[in-house]
Amino acid sequence: MGPTAVGKTSFAIALAKTLNTEIISADARQCYKEMNIGVARPSEEELKLVQHHFIASHSITENINASYFENWALEKAQSLFATKDAVVMVGGTGLYIKAFCEGLDLIPAIEPSIRENIIANYEKLGLRWLQKEVSVKDPPYWEKGEQKNPQRLMRALEVILGTGSSILSFQNKKAIERPFKIVKIGLELDREELYQRINDRVLNMIELGLEKEVKGLEDYAHLNALQTVGYSEWKDYFEQKISREKVIENIQQNTRHYAKRQMTWFKRDPATTWFKAGSIEPKQVLL
Repeated sequence: MGPTAVGKTSFAIALAKTLNTEIISADARQCYKEMNIGVARPSEEELKLVQHHFIASHSITENINASYFENWALEKAQSLFATKDAVVMVGGTGLYIKAFCEGLDLIPAIEPSIRENIIANYEKLGLRWLQKEVSVKDPPYWEKGEQKNPQRLMRALEVILGTGSSILSFQNKKAIERPFKIVKIGLELDREELYQRINDRVLNMIELGLEKEVKGLEDYAHLNALQTVGYSEWKDYFEQKISREKVIENIQQNTRHYAKRQMTWFKRDPATTWFKAGSIEPKQVLL
């Protein structure tokens, strides 16, 4: 695990080859076959080196979430363990990794109309409205949560309105013990080096045709998968409100912010052993 652009894919491939096994991706966007450039999907050459699972396996029209991933990945892991001694999981979606390793927090079913109303108000009134609602109605979450992540904020507001309790109150249950040993490896880099990698990666995405990819998905822009970094920034450009250079700048900035949030999430887990990306070989990790 680790932030975007840190080098997880190449290390996971090397580790899987060392272990003679396969890889399960824990990335909430790389599973969508319609999204490629903007999600930094492994290249065709990389995918040929080791068998990957949960890569371009689903459509953006499908309802894929952490709960779905937990069940899907556990079933896939069980089938792989029939012939493999180990399985490698790699990704930067912290909630997916948590779901697989520990199980999800049990939140009661909530009336769908509550979320529908929240989404409608968010689309009409924007992020500032959403932030104010959460800060007033669920102060504990507001203090600890991702204050600029609309999906997290909408979920927190939905839970407090639907149950009367903060979403944090459902996050204290004991982790489920899995029937296999889990070794957590984290990759990190100095901030300056990571941010330079992010900036360079975004420029490479532009060269590869990210604009065309996003344009081809305009009909699906309302879906959660496309309201994410690398895709949502193009809306104002297509409406001729900002320049192409500004889009690129926004993607770079938002990706850096996302990487920071990823590290905040991952560093909470004391069970993870951290290594500087590029300084460690798979065999050293296995000692």
